Amino acid sequence: MTDWRREFAEEARAEQPDLARLCLLVGAVADPSVTQADLDAAEIELDRLAGLVPYGTRGADAWVAALSDLLGRREGFQGVPADYQRLESSLLHEVLRRRRGLPILLSVVWMEVARRAGAHVYGLGLPGHFVVGFGDPGDLRLADPFAGGRAMTGADAELLVAGATGEALDPSMLRPASPTAIVLRVLNNIRAWATARPECSDVALWAVDLSLMLPSHPARLRYERAELLVQRGDFLTGAVEMEAYATVMDAVEPSAAEAIRQRAKAARALLN
Repeated sequence: MTDWRREFAEEARAEQPDLARLCLLVGAVADPSVTQADLDAAEIELDRLAGLVPYGTRGADAWVAALSDLLGRREGFQGVPADYQRLESSLLHEVLRRRRGLPILLSVVWMEVARRAGAHVYGLGLPGHFVVGFGDPGDLRLADPFAGGRAMTGADAELLVAGATGEALDPSMLRPASPTAIVLRVLNNIRAWATARPECSDVALWAVDLSLMLPSHPARLRYERAELLVQRGDFLTGAVEMEAYATVMDAVEPSAAEAIRQRAKAARALLN
Protein backbone atom coordinates (compact mmCIF):
# COMPACT_ATOMS: atom_id res chain seq x y z
CA MET A 1 0.00 0.00 0.00
CA THR A 2 1.40 3.40 -1.01
CA ASP A 3 2.35 5.72 1.83
CA TRP A 4 0.83 8.90 0.46
CA ARG A 5 1.78 10.92 3.54
CA ARG A 6 5.44 10.06 3.13
CA GLU A 7 5.30 11.02 -0.54
CA PHE A 8 3.61 14.30 0.40
CA ALA A 9 6.35 15.07 2.94
CA GLU A 10 9.08 14.32 0.39
CA GLU A 11 7.46 16.49 -2.29
CA ALA A 12 6.86 19.34 0.16
CA ARG A 13 10.58 19.44 0.97
CA ALA A 14 11.79 19.17 -2.62
CA GLU A 15 13.90 22.03 -3.97
CA GLN A 16 11.04 22.96 -6.33
CA PRO A 17 7.82 21.41 -5.01
CA ASP A 18 5.32 20.40 -7.69
CA LEU A 19 2.00 22.12 -6.96
CA ALA A 20 -0.19 19.68 -8.87
CA ARG A 21 1.42 16.66 -7.27
CA LEU A 22 1.09 18.10 -3.76
CA CYS A 23 -2.61 18.82 -4.33
CA LEU A 24 -3.17 15.35 -5.80
CA LEU A 25 -1.44 13.77 -2.82
CA VAL A 26 -3.80 15.66 -0.50
CA GLY A 27 -6.63 13.99 -2.40
CA ALA A 28 -4.98 10.59 -2.06
CA VAL A 29 -4.74 10.99 1.72
CA ALA A 30 -8.37 12.14 1.82
CA ASP A 31 -9.75 9.27 -0.24
CA PRO A 32 -8.44 5.74 0.50
CA SER A 33 -9.83 4.50 -2.82
CA VAL A 34 -7.46 6.71 -4.83
CA THR A 35 -4.70 4.81 -6.66
CA GLN A 36 -1.55 5.83 -8.48
CA ALA A 37 -3.48 5.32 -11.70
CA ASP A 38 -5.97 7.97 -10.55
CA LEU A 39 -3.17 10.45 -9.90
CA ASP A 40 -1.63 9.66 -13.28
CA ALA A 41 -5.01 10.19 -14.95
CA ALA A 42 -5.32 13.62 -13.30
CA GLU A 43 -1.86 14.63 -14.56
CA ILE A 44 -2.78 13.39 -18.03
CA GLU A 45 -5.96 15.48 -17.94
CA LEU A 46 -3.93 18.59 -17.08
CA ASP A 47 -1.60 17.78 -19.99
CA ARG A 48 -4.58 17.28 -22.32
CA LEU A 49 -6.09 20.62 -21.35
CA ALA A 50 -2.76 22.37 -21.85
CA GLY A 51 -2.58 20.88 -25.35
CA LEU A 52 -5.86 22.63 -26.20
CA VAL A 53 -4.51 26.11 -25.48
CA PRO A 54 -4.06 27.93 -28.80
CA TYR A 55 -0.48 27.69 -30.01
CA GLY A 56 1.41 30.96 -30.04
CA THR A 57 -0.60 32.66 -27.29
CA ARG A 58 1.40 35.71 -26.21
CA GLY A 59 0.83 38.49 -23.70
CA ALA A 60 -1.00 38.50 -20.39
CA ASP A 61 -4.35 39.63 -21.79
CA ALA A 62 -4.23 36.97 -24.49
CA TRP A 63 -3.52 34.28 -21.90
CA VAL A 64 -6.48 35.39 -19.78
CA ALA A 65 -8.76 35.33 -22.83
CA ALA A 66 -7.48 31.95 -24.04
CA LEU A 67 -7.77 30.23 -20.65
CA SER A 68 -11.17 31.78 -19.98
CA ASP A 69 -12.47 30.48 -23.32
CA LEU A 70 -10.95 27.02 -22.87
CA LEU A 71 -11.40 26.31 -19.17
CA GLY A 72 -14.32 28.56 -18.30
CA ARG A 73 -16.51 28.34 -21.40
CA ARG A 74 -15.62 25.13 -23.25
CA GLU A 75 -14.56 22.88 -20.36
CA GLY A 76 -16.96 24.34 -17.79
CA PHE A 77 -14.60 24.97 -14.87
CA GLN A 78 -16.29 27.37 -12.46
CA GLY A 79 -17.66 27.57 -8.93
CA VAL A 80 -20.99 28.07 -7.20
CA PRO A 81 -21.70 28.85 -3.52
CA ALA A 82 -22.71 25.25 -2.80
CA ASP A 83 -19.15 24.14 -3.60
CA TYR A 84 -18.03 25.57 -0.25
CA GLN A 85 -20.05 22.84 1.48
CA ARG A 86 -18.28 19.92 -0.22
CA LEU A 87 -14.94 18.40 0.73
CA GLU A 88 -14.51 17.35 -2.91
CA SER A 89 -14.20 21.03 -3.80
CA SER A 90 -10.76 21.03 -2.14
CA LEU A 91 -9.46 17.86 -3.84
CA LEU A 92 -7.77 18.37 -7.19
CA HIS A 93 -8.67 15.00 -8.73
CA GLU A 94 -12.34 15.61 -7.89
CA VAL A 95 -12.23 19.18 -9.22
CA LEU A 96 -10.86 17.87 -12.52
CA ARG A 97 -13.66 15.30 -12.63
CA ARG A 98 -16.55 17.55 -11.54
CA ARG A 99 -15.34 20.83 -13.10
CA ARG A 100 -16.37 22.46 -9.80
CA GLY A 101 -14.34 23.58 -6.81
CA LEU A 102 -13.24 26.32 -4.47
CA PRO A 103 -11.52 29.38 -5.95
CA ILE A 104 -8.07 28.14 -4.93
CA LEU A 105 -8.49 24.68 -6.52
CA LEU A 106 -9.91 26.13 -9.73
CA SER A 107 -6.94 28.49 -9.70
CA VAL A 108 -4.59 25.51 -9.34
CA VAL A 109 -6.17 24.01 -12.47
CA TRP A 110 -5.67 27.27 -14.34
CA MET A 111 -2.09 27.63 -13.13
CA GLU A 112 -1.10 24.07 -13.99
CA VAL A 113 -2.71 24.15 -17.44
CA ALA A 114 -1.23 27.58 -18.22
CA ARG A 115 2.21 26.61 -16.95
CA ARG A 116 2.24 23.49 -19.12
CA ALA A 117 1.24 25.63 -22.10
CA GLY A 118 4.14 28.02 -21.51
CA ALA A 119 2.52 30.94 -19.70
CA HIS A 120 4.12 33.04 -17.00
CA VAL A 121 1.37 32.43 -14.45
CA TYR A 122 1.12 32.83 -10.69
CA GLY A 123 -1.44 32.63 -7.90
CA LEU A 124 -2.58 35.45 -5.64
CA GLY A 125 -4.02 34.55 -2.25
CA LEU A 126 -6.25 37.56 -1.75
CA PRO A 127 -8.26 37.53 1.50
CA GLY A 128 -11.30 35.35 1.04
CA HIS A 129 -10.68 34.63 -2.64
CA PHE A 130 -7.84 33.14 -4.64
CA VAL A 131 -7.19 34.37 -8.20
CA VAL A 132 -4.54 33.93 -10.89
CA GLY A 133 -2.29 36.42 -12.61
CA PHE A 134 -0.34 36.41 -15.87
CA GLY A 135 2.84 38.17 -16.92
CA ASP A 136 4.52 40.74 -14.69
CA PRO A 137 2.87 40.70 -11.24
CA GLY A 138 3.19 44.48 -11.17
CA ASP A 139 0.80 44.79 -14.13
CA LEU A 140 -2.05 42.96 -12.33
CA ARG A 141 -3.47 41.07 -15.30
CA LEU A 142 -5.75 38.86 -13.23
CA ALA A 143 -8.53 36.33 -13.75
CA ASP A 144 -11.09 34.79 -11.41
CA PRO A 145 -11.41 31.06 -12.23
CA PHE A 146 -14.33 30.71 -9.78
CA ALA A 147 -16.27 33.07 -12.05
CA GLY A 148 -15.32 31.07 -15.14
CA GLY A 149 -12.25 33.18 -15.79
CA ARG A 150 -13.62 36.69 -15.55
CA ALA A 151 -10.84 39.17 -16.22
CA MET A 152 -9.96 41.38 -13.26
CA THR A 153 -8.18 44.70 -12.91
CA GLY A 154 -6.28 46.09 -9.95
CA ALA A 155 -9.43 48.02 -9.03
CA ASP A 156 -11.42 44.77 -9.03
CA ALA A 157 -8.86 43.26 -6.64
CA GLU A 158 -9.19 46.27 -4.34
CA LEU A 159 -12.98 45.89 -4.26
CA LEU A 160 -12.66 42.17 -3.56
CA VAL A 161 -10.34 42.78 -0.61
CA ALA A 162 -12.51 45.59 0.74
CA GLY A 163 -15.56 43.33 0.57
CA ALA A 164 -13.78 40.50 2.40
CA THR A 165 -11.95 42.50 5.06
CA GLY A 166 -13.35 46.02 5.05
CA GLU A 167 -9.79 47.27 4.59
CA ALA A 168 -7.67 48.56 1.74
CA LEU A 169 -5.58 46.31 -0.47
CA ASP A 170 -2.12 45.88 1.06
CA PRO A 171 0.83 45.49 -1.36
CA SER A 172 1.87 42.32 0.51
CA MET A 173 -1.34 40.69 -0.75
CA LEU A 174 -0.05 40.96 -4.31
CA ARG A 175 2.98 38.72 -3.83
CA PRO A 176 2.74 35.53 -5.92
CA ALA A 177 2.03 32.57 -3.66
CA SER A 178 4.54 29.71 -3.50
CA PRO A 179 3.38 26.12 -4.09
CA THR A 180 3.68 25.24 -0.41
CA ALA A 181 1.82 28.39 0.65
CA ILE A 182 -0.99 27.46 -1.75
CA VAL A 183 -1.17 23.93 -0.37
CA LEU A 184 -1.22 25.25 3.22
CA ARG A 185 -4.20 27.41 2.27
CA VAL A 186 -5.92 24.40 0.68
CA LEU A 187 -5.38 22.46 3.91
CA ASN A 188 -6.65 25.42 5.96
CA ASN A 189 -9.87 25.28 3.92
CA ILE A 190 -10.19 21.56 4.59
CA ARG A 191 -9.65 22.11 8.31
CA ALA A 192 -12.29 24.84 8.32
CA TRP A 193 -14.73 22.53 6.52
CA ALA A 194 -14.09 19.73 9.03
CA THR A 195 -14.22 22.00 12.09
CA ALA A 196 -17.81 22.88 11.23
CA ARG A 197 -18.59 19.14 11.24
CA PRO A 198 -17.52 17.52 14.56
CA GLU A 199 -18.15 14.08 13.09
CA CYS A 200 -15.31 14.78 10.62
CA SER A 201 -12.54 15.24 13.18
CA ASP A 202 -10.55 12.56 11.33
CA VAL A 203 -10.44 14.87 8.30
CA ALA A 204 -9.29 17.80 10.45
CA LEU A 205 -6.55 15.60 11.95
CA TRP A 206 -5.02 14.48 8.66
CA ALA A 207 -5.24 18.03 7.32
CA VAL A 208 -3.29 19.26 10.35
CA ASP A 209 -0.78 16.42 9.97
CA LEU A 210 -0.12 17.32 6.32
CA SER A 211 0.16 21.02 7.22
CA LEU A 212 2.83 20.17 9.78
CA MET A 213 4.83 18.44 7.03
CA LEU A 214 5.17 21.68 5.08
CA PRO A 215 8.45 23.60 5.56
CA SER A 216 6.58 26.65 6.89
CA HIS A 217 3.44 26.45 9.00
CA PRO A 218 1.86 28.18 12.03
CA ALA A 219 3.27 26.82 15.28
CA ARG A 220 -0.22 26.83 16.79
CA LEU A 221 -1.13 23.91 14.55
CA ARG A 222 0.64 21.68 17.07
CA TYR A 223 -1.80 22.76 19.76
CA GLU A 224 -4.70 22.28 17.34
CA ARG A 225 -3.47 18.74 16.71
CA ALA A 226 -3.34 18.04 20.45
CA GLU A 227 -6.90 19.33 20.87
CA LEU A 228 -8.10 17.08 18.05
CA LEU A 229 -6.48 14.06 19.68
CA VAL A 230 -8.28 14.80 22.94
CA GLN A 231 -11.54 15.34 21.05
CA ARG A 232 -11.08 11.93 19.42
CA GLY A 233 -10.44 10.21 22.75
CA ASP A 234 -6.64 9.93 22.66
CA PHE A 235 -6.34 11.83 25.93
CA LEU A 236 -2.80 10.82 26.86
CA THR A 237 -1.16 11.64 23.51
CA GLY A 238 -3.12 14.88 23.34
CA ALA A 239 -1.99 15.88 26.84
CA VAL A 240 1.65 15.07 26.05
CA GLU A 241 1.53 17.20 22.91
CA MET A 242 -0.14 20.06 24.79
CA GLU A 243 2.61 20.01 27.39
CA ALA A 244 5.28 20.04 24.68
CA TYR A 245 3.62 23.04 23.06
CA ALA A 246 3.35 24.79 26.44
CA THR A 247 7.11 24.43 26.87
CA VAL A 248 7.60 26.23 23.55
CA MET A 249 5.15 28.94 24.61
CA ASP A 250 6.91 29.59 27.93
CA ALA A 251 9.38 31.96 26.28
CA VAL A 252 6.79 34.09 24.48
CA GLU A 253 3.50 33.88 26.40
CA PRO A 254 3.90 32.42 29.88
CA SER A 255 0.25 32.96 30.79
CA ALA A 256 -0.90 31.13 27.65
CA ALA A 257 1.56 28.33 28.41
CA GLU A 258 0.06 27.89 31.88
CA ALA A 259 -3.46 27.78 30.44
CA ILE A 260 -2.35 25.07 28.01
CA ARG A 261 -0.85 23.05 30.88
CA GLN A 262 -4.16 23.27 32.69
CA ARG A 263 -5.89 22.01 29.55
CA ALA A 264 -3.42 19.12 29.41
CA LYS A 265 -4.12 18.34 33.07
CA ALA A 266 -7.84 18.24 32.34
CA ALA A 267 -7.21 15.90 29.41
CA ARG A 268 -5.21 13.54 31.62
CA ALA A 269 -8.04 13.56 34.15
CA LEU A 270 -10.32 12.10 31.50
CA LEU A 271 -8.22 8.92 31.66
CA ASN A 272 -9.50 8.16 35.18
